[in-house]
Amino acid sequence: MNNAEGRIKTEEGSRVQQGCRQLRTALYSSAIILYSSFLLVACGEPKQAKKVEPYNGPIEEINDVRLLYSEAAMLKVKLTTAKQYRYVNDNRTYPKPVNIVFYGPKGEEVTTLQSDSGRYDKAKDLYTVMGHVVVINKQKQEKLLTPELNWNPITKKVYTDKHVEIISQLSGEKLYGLGLDANQDFSQYSIRKPTGVFNVEGGPGL
Repeated sequence: MNNAEGRIKTEEGSRVQQGCRQLRTALYSSAIILYSSFLLVACGEPKQAKKVEPYNGPIEEINDVRLLYSEAAMLKVKLTTAKQYRYVNDNRTYPKPVNIVFYGPKGEEVTTLQSDSGRYDKAKDLYTVMGHVVVINKQKQEKLLTPELNWNPITKKVYTDKHVEIISQLSGEKLYGLGLDANQDFSQYSIRKPTGVFNVEGGPGL
């Protein structure tokens, strides 16, 4: 091999070695850049996990509800409403008008109750009706108006701490007060803070 061929091979080897060094340098630089990027990501502020609120909505929906309460095989109370929502704690809400009928010892209708909506508290075993609450005692021919009324089926008591108005459908006499306690058929009641009794013109049908 002459000197010219030797120089050509030497120059080719040098170029190959130089290319390898450049490739190694590029790979090394790329590795450093990737590692640095990883460190920046790893050292950044951690993303906070999104807090998921627990579901508190109804777990059951029932239409055309009809609840009956009996004693000694005698019907005492009937509650009807168009819709009921039940929750995980067994509380219930009644978003539609609620109608309740209280029966006497012979099965006769003694008192009726109407309201705009209602709810049931399982822990207290307490029904509450709200809105425009109208109670009519058919035997005494009296009408009671109040924005809220509570009924406990265990104690058979009805009460409220809201404003009440009682109207005699016979004489037109009106009684106002704040708070009321009664038995569930409203045959007996007492107003906690009466605010006035007076007669007005009129009669049955008020």
